[in-house]
Amino acid sequence: MKDKKIKKTVQKPRKKSKLRMDLESARRNDPAARNYFEIWLTYAGYHAVRSYRRAHFFHVKLKLKLLARIISQVSRFFTGIEIHPGAKIAGGIFIDHGTGVVIGETAEIGENCTLYQGVTLGGTGKDRGKRHPTLGNNVMVSAGAKVLGPINIGDNAKIGAGSVVLADVPENCTVVGVPGRVVRRGGSRPELDQTFPDPLVEEFAHISCALETLYGQIAGLEDEIAKLKKKVLQGEKK
Repeated sequence: MKDKKIKKTVQKPRKKSKLRMDLESARRNDPAARNYFEIWLTYAGYHAVRSYRRAHFFHVKLKLKLLARIISQVSRFFTGIEIHPGAKIAGGIFIDHGTGVVIGETAEIGENCTLYQGVTLGGTGKDRGKRHPTLGNNVMVSAGAKVLGPINIGDNAKIGAGSVVLADVPENCTVVGVPGRVVRRGGSRPELDQTFPDPLVEEFAHISCALETLYGQIAGLEDEIAKLKKKVLQGEKK
């Protein structure tokens, strides 16, 4: 008898839903989160993302854009977070605190990104088409940062609090300031030619030059006055 060959069926791992990834991201990134039930029940950021995914379905799949906007605006009223139904957001997003977060219509966000309160992923004008930023995977945008225009933020990038980013950011970089500039690439600081000039330093330099010019003019006037006094004294002696 020939041995029967037993075929082993290898089960592929079941892919996690985006909402499950969102829940796990909140649990992983927030040390204050004690359990999943607490996040599901009380986290405004998670509620906003759940409403967004529902609105996105109506906006993209069913083409019911008015209903999608109504859902997003109701969510905004209760959470303080505005996410346009047309935005594309991968799984694992974590919006911490969240009040004041705005995500525009053509914004795209990769997996496992973190946004803090006051973040804006917005446009810079009334242009149509792609007008909002694209974030890669594992991007962190800190509180109050504004990322504006159809720019690309690379994987693992970090945007500092209060920064205004108007240009592309490479992978593994840290950006701070207004306008945003790269202060770290990977684990090292960039070379001097990779940094942008500090506007305050430039302004102080202009003021210093102007003061030096004024000092020179004052010195010249003092010399002229001294010469005139000398002529007057010589005339009185005669």
